[in-house]
Amino acid sequence: MILRSATLAAAVLTLGWGPLAVAADGEAGGTIYNARHKAIGTISVKETASGVLLRVDARGLPAGWHGMHFHEKGDCSDAAFKAAGAHVHSVKPVVHGFMVEGANDAGDLPNLHVDAKGKAVVELQSTLASLKGADGRPALLDTDGSALVIHANPDDYTTQPIGGAGDRIACAVIR
Repeated sequence: MILRSATLAAAVLTLGWGPLAVAADGEAGGTIYNARHKAIGTISVKETASGVLLRVDARGLPAGWHGMHFHEKGDCSDAAFKAAGAHVHSVKPVVHGFMVEGANDAGDLPNLHVDAKGKAVVELQSTLASLKGADGRPALLDTDGSALVIHANPDDYTTQPIGGAGDRIACAVIR
C-alpha cells in the first residue's frame, strides 16, 4: 500500500464544531458535527515523534468510504464547512494525493470507512502534520487553528485538488 509519508498506525484525535480543548501538552480533542450542527462523534489528536496520532469515533454518517483531510482554518461555522478553507499545507502549489509523484499536501489522510449502521472508529498516524509545527511540518494548532473535515465520497488519492472526495459532510475544529 503506497501512502506517501503518511503511515497508518494507532492514533488519538478529536473533532469539534467549536474549539478543541488542549487536554495536555501535545494533545487536542473535540467534537465532530454534521451540517445540521448535531454532534456525531469525537476526535483526539496527540503529538508523536514523527507526526500526529489521530482517533476518530463517529456515528450517523452515510455508510461507505469517505475522504478525510486536515483543513487550514479552525472554522466549521457554515453548514457546507467552506469556512475551514483548503487543506493544511506548507508548500505551494499544493499537489494532492498519496498516489501522485511529488505530492506535498500535508492535509492528506487515508479514507474513513463507515459501517452499515453509520459508525466509524479508526486510529491512524499522519507524518505530514504536527500539532505545533515540529520538524517543519504544518502546525494544526496555529493562530487560526485547523479542522478535520469528512467528505461525502472517498478520496481517490490522485484527482486535484481533493481526490474527488466531494461535499464536506462533517467537521471538527482543532484548536
